[in-house]
Amino acid sequence: MFSGSREFSPLPSSPSSSRDSSYSSSSSSSSSSSSLLAAPRRSPRALQRHGSLLAQYSALLESYTEGEIRQLISALVERYRQAMNSGGHELPLFPRAGSRRKRARARHKPCELRELEVSVSELGLGYESDETVLFRYCSGTCEAAVRSYDLSLKSMRSRRKIRKEKIRARPCCRPLAYDDDVSFLDAYNRYYTVNELSAKECGCV
Repeated sequence: MFSGSREFSPLPSSPSSSRDSSYSSSSSSSSSSSSLLAAPRRSPRALQRHGSLLAQYSALLESYTEGEIRQLISALVERYRQAMNSGGHELPLFPRAGSRRKRARARHKPCELRELEVSVSELGLGYESDETVLFRYCSGTCEAAVRSYDLSLKSMRSRRKIRKEKIRARPCCRPLAYDDDVSFLDAYNRYYTVNELSAKECGCV
């Protein structure tokens, strides 16, 4: 039995424990600094949206039968083949804004005279000749030349007052005058002259 109280002092920390504590503090500080320098991750809400979209698409595909999936794939392949045959190189899902602007500008170009150098055989008139001619043609829109006649005619067509007749409800960019006659030799050394081949003046008619 001991009378009186004894004071216990804490044991001195060993060098290994101090090293461990210093290592843990340094590692925690380095991990915190590395976490601060790490790239920002996607938010959980975005991940949930992404997962929900994947789930919807997977459920949609599971709802198709094998025959329907084959039909869908064949339709996509046929569409891609048609785009490649028409000179396209890619098949975007959504049209670009730049391409839409280009098409809008092309649709609203005024009626004007243009020219193109082609061979006589390419004219489609039935002549076989390698001689080249300057073919002038009319191209452009005539929105500014719309008259009351065109507006009324368009209204009559929309109301089905005029059904069977082949008519135009808007002015068209056409030649107002033609250039001089064009003469050439065909592949058999026969001489031909074609009149009213190239446009000389264009207008909305």
